[in-house]
Amino acid sequence: MKDSKLLKGTLQTIILKLLSDKDKMYGYEITQQVKQLTAGEFILTEGALYPALHKLEADGYLQTDSVIVDGRARKYYSLTEFGQKEQVSKVQDALTFVEKLQLILNSKPSLS
Repeated sequence: MKDSKLLKGTLQTIILKLLSDKDKMYGYEITQQVKQLTAGEFILTEGALYPALHKLEADGYLQTDSVIVDGRARKYYSLTEFGQKEQVSKVQDALTFVEKLQLILNSKPSLS
């Protein structure tokens, strides 16, 4: 995606939605899931992902669990009950926004 600002504006919604579909995920797994689902069109960088994850955690939407994998700690993120509710709201807002944006983008200019 050429304009990363568009992706950044929906990053929290994307994270919450992915975590609602799976019990828990770690950062790299989230980046790879986004890449796979969008056939490589959306690339999440660590510089964008981790601040968003930390903000969602600080706001009470995510909880973390550290697990030792191959001798290294891996931090898994999962939704809190509050995060589940926020996910539903954010996804609905995003769907409504996309619907209205499509109306605007597909409209024919009126000749006044």
